[in-house]
Amino acid sequence: MTERNGHCLCRAVSFRLTAEPITTRVCWCRHCQHLAANGSVNALVPTDTLEISGELSEFTSTADSGNQISRRFCPRCGSHLFGNSSARPEFTVIRVGNFDDPSSVHPVMNIWAASAPNWACLDAALERVEEQASPPPGDAAQADIPPGTRR
Repeated sequence: MTERNGHCLCRAVSFRLTAEPITTRVCWCRHCQHLAANGSVNALVPTDTLEISGELSEFTSTADSGNQISRRFCPRCGSHLFGNSSARPEFTVIRVGNFDDPSSVHPVMNIWAASAPNWACLDAALERVEEQASPPPGDAAQADIPPGTRR
């Protein structure tokens, strides 16, 4: 499947992804926990393969690395949809729960697992990385992009 669609809870914002995600991970950083009240499942995609319709609001904060992280959400229903790091604007994180078919992607690892609460249910079948994960194989340019956009 090379095309996926999705939308926010109220459907005021919709999107179309025209490429396969580079990777999908469950992020347990504290920022993602605030966004999701749990770990957040995030697909990393090339920004230029994402088409967005509808108005978005944005919240920008400084990550531990000093990079600016912009998180975009629906101003009407509050659904968090996308994230970007100033270090690598060519990549966007999509919150997987907003896909029309979230089962069409599968996480490959838990990242920032050291930050997960002691009650968290981390899938033992997924690779566990205590902090930031290495970039996907063959793409050193992504070394600084965590799917949870903690940076």
